[in-house]
Amino acid sequence: MESSSAPTEIAAPPVPPEEIKAIPVRHPGRWVACAIVLLLAATLVHSVATNPRFGWDVVGHYFFSSRVLHGLVVTLELTAISMAIGITLGVVLAVMRLSPNPLVSGSSWLYIWFFRGTPVLVQLLFWSFISALYPRVSLGIPCGGPELVHGNANAVITPFVAAILGLGLNEGAYMAEIVRAGIISVEEGQTDAAQALGMTRLQTLRHIVLPQAMRVIIPPTGNETISMLKTSSLVSTIALADLLYSVQLIYSVNFKTIPLLIVAALWYLFFTTLLSIGQYYIERYYARGAARELPPTAIQKMRTLMSRRAGF
Repeated sequence: MESSSAPTEIAAPPVPPEEIKAIPVRHPGRWVACAIVLLLAATLVHSVATNPRFGWDVVGHYFFSSRVLHGLVVTLELTAISMAIGITLGVVLAVMRLSPNPLVSGSSWLYIWFFRGTPVLVQLLFWSFISALYPRVSLGIPCGGPELVHGNANAVITPFVAAILGLGLNEGAYMAEIVRAGIISVEEGQTDAAQALGMTRLQTLRHIVLPQAMRVIIPPTGNETISMLKTSSLVSTIALADLLYSVQLIYSVNFKTIPLLIVAALWYLFFTTLLSIGQYYIERYYARGAARELPPTAIQKMRTLMSRRAGF
């Protein structure tokens, strides 16, 4: 009997899969839109730079003028002092609004209702004419008690003080709602845990609630600060020599209205930009516990982009 063995089949080597090439999706519409935007921007820049009616030589002459710089200092002082009053008053009003005492919470609500319901310009004018209602201002024990401080209303309530009162008291009403929103954003369990540890209401607010509420409070507070810088220009209506009123006094004499308004606008833009940068870093600081990774800063983004282009 002959034994026959079947031929052994040799498996063919596996065929390597074809390499997949990723082809990015083309967006011709984006390039067209980008070209249109660049064209319009270049046209606008060329028009502004070459139009002699803008008076860029006058802008350069008065940009660092002593009168303009003095008005700029007044504007910055108004912004800083008014925001300090507004933030302090806002925290107090927010705590009062959340009080279980109906008289305390009701008085806070009444204050917020009044100062948010009337225009800030009207309030500025009211404080500038306060001497028509109270020619004499005094501070002491009410209901016939002794006076500690007294004086003529026109001497005490100067235009600068009237501007501070109008801007600061009005800002306090808005900051109260911002702080209240931040406080109620913190979970009630945090307060319950603090009370279980024997902490008082003030200690709980200071050490537990407000640090966590800052993440919610900071962004609108930064917006309010930027808005206050620009809203302070309304004090020109009560003849306070801020930045806007200073340039108004200058162009009322030389009739260079547009160039001097550009001077004021450039200074407002400069400090608004600084405040925006500061707001970004403060928000980033208080967002440390809310996100695993903080968003990169502008400098970090530039470094990453440069390293990619360099091939590192």
